[in-house]
Amino acid sequence: MSQNKFVVVVSVSILCNDKVLLIKENKPTVHNKWNFPSGRIEYSEDILEAAHREVKEETGLEIKLTGTTGVYQFMSSTNNQVFLFHFIAEVTGGALSLEEDEIVDAKWIKVNQLSELKEEELREAGVFNQMVQNLLSENIHSIELINKYI
Repeated sequence: MSQNKFVVVVSVSILCNDKVLLIKENKPTVHNKWNFPSGRIEYSEDILEAAHREVKEETGLEIKLTGTTGVYQFMSSTNNQVFLFHFIAEVTGGALSLEEDEIVDAKWIKVNQLSELKEEELREAGVFNQMVQNLLSENIHSIELINKYI
């Protein structure tokens, strides 16, 4: 199925000590693939609020955004041109509670073990691995790079 459109997405690596949270997605276009909590930005939504909303919806956790590894561009498996904003966060509240229809599992994994995951287990493995390399090399920028929605 060819969609041919632009999609803007937020993705959040939630760090706790030396671990990061992964979720296993089970969505119409993605079955049993590991990913960071992520999703599309809704029309007229602030990008930072979208990151908070997606994490809360998918994991039940409340977060504080602390940085970004940047913006990633790629063609998705559904033939959309995707612009993905990747954030770093820490947990500030809530409890891990999965969105049962779309998220089937979650696990905390050591950051240095992310690169050991098999590509066939990952959603959009190419961009996932780019984000992982930035995490491992601590190529993290200030959250202040993202300007407030006006």
